[in-house]
Amino acid sequence: MADRAHGRNAIRALLARQGAEAVIPSMPQRNPVIPHDREAYKARNEVERIFNNLKHFRAVATRYDKRDDNYLASVRIASVRIWLRSYEPVA
Repeated sequence: MADRAHGRNAIRALLARQGAEAVIPSMPQRNPVIPHDREAYKARNEVERIFNNLKHFRAVATRYDKRDDNYLASVRIASVRIWLRSYEPVA
């Protein structure tokens, strides 16, 4: 899955050779417009947003902890904080 900027024919051909399905929406001015799976593209966007939110936590973005288990704990704590934020009352 990729962004619109990666929708060139060469990239689509490479994905097809590897047996992958291109879930890349075509640019609006492209003629003819190439169809894509909107639901799969939405799922990709949600995952990308989660990673973007995780990068707001300095310890996760810069990987302060060099041990895998400590880093995973930092990612989990950051994920819980993001999840809890979604339940904060809006004042």
